[in-house]
Amino acid sequence: MELYIHIPFCMKKCDYCDFLSGTYDTDTRQAYTRALCREIQFWAPNFSSTSFDTIYIGGGTPSWLETSLMDEIMDTVRQCFYIADDAEISMECNPGTATLAAFTSYRNWGLNRMSIGLQSANDDELKLLGRVHTYDRFLKTFENARRCGIYNINIDIMTGLPGQTLDSLYNTLVHVTGLRPEHISAYALTIEEGTPFYERYKFDAVRQHAGMETKYLPNDDEAYALSKLCEQTLGERGYIRYEISNYARDNMTCRHNIGYWKRVPYLGIGLGASSLIDNRRTTNETDIRTYIEKASVLSRDGGDTSPLWQEVIELSRKDEIEEFMYLGLRLTEGIHRQDFANTFGQPIDTYYKPVLEQLNKEGLLLLDGGRIRLSDRGMDIANRILAEFLF
Repeated sequence: MELYIHIPFCMKKCDYCDFLSGTYDTDTRQAYTRALCREIQFWAPNFSSTSFDTIYIGGGTPSWLETSLMDEIMDTVRQCFYIADDAEISMECNPGTATLAAFTSYRNWGLNRMSIGLQSANDDELKLLGRVHTYDRFLKTFENARRCGIYNINIDIMTGLPGQTLDSLYNTLVHVTGLRPEHISAYALTIEEGTPFYERYKFDAVRQHAGMETKYLPNDDEAYALSKLCEQTLGERGYIRYEISNYARDNMTCRHNIGYWKRVPYLGIGLGASSLIDNRRTTNETDIRTYIEKASVLSRDGGDTSPLWQEVIELSRKDEIEEFMYLGLRLTEGIHRQDFANTFGQPIDTYYKPVLEQLNKEGLLLLDGGRIRLSDRGMDIANRILAEFLF
């Protein structure tokens, strides 16, 4: 079982970000912490015999929350849930938002993996993204994490930025790999509606999607070249691609995220947090005031449903099969025929034989004994291929 905790607070919302996050005052942060702890206590009876093998604290910027409040949250987690001795406990952090003392506090309650949102080693690109840090500030944050004994660090970077060149991306890759983090996530920029980037680049994004020439964003060929440079450079420097956007050295993959792709059950706590439990996907209330109000009256007795749920989707067999395929195929190891048969009681060919044969014929999918996985070329157009597995 996995646990996700959402901390929706940021120093400043980045121009490209559409995550459920924002800037809030001290009173709101304190009230949210109390509400979050109340939700943890509500679920405690339901999971009294459950071992949580991973915890992921995301946001927002969890490191922007006062250390005393984060301590309170994790104290409540440990009081209410059983955490496996070898659990992976991850937390997101933005450069400049955590002091050496804060990292020490995080280590005291068990943090053993940190994900730092760098995005670029070039200060001009950071400014364009609306980031509040510089590369030098990132370096200080990275050094503090190491000094406190955190030896499993992920660094987030982005490709496909407006004006990004092969040289500027290579500069980021060289700087990041030179630090020898255990994990690197390399995400392609997407222009999300409702963000300042959408207003700035929406027409360019349409042109990019249509394969036309662009004014600010990399065109289709340039975006592909940036992606391949990232893959090639990271591979040459010892980082193995194990998922579409994720690379690790020395087998230091993210156990929590692999759980998502393999449909391991998880409990989501906090504003807008999603869960996968008992064959249903749920999403919590997304308005922070409403979340705090509803959480304040939660009992500590648990229950089959939560008053905080804003959406509940009961997964059909069709839903589960589709998720098994399009999530599992994101991993470079792909999926195993036997796992499919064990899960659904029938061979995978019962549902997908024509699709598998056609994609294999096109060289986009490899049928490797009992394993099915995307080829290198298939990884390049993964979204198109994964759509083929929707009924």
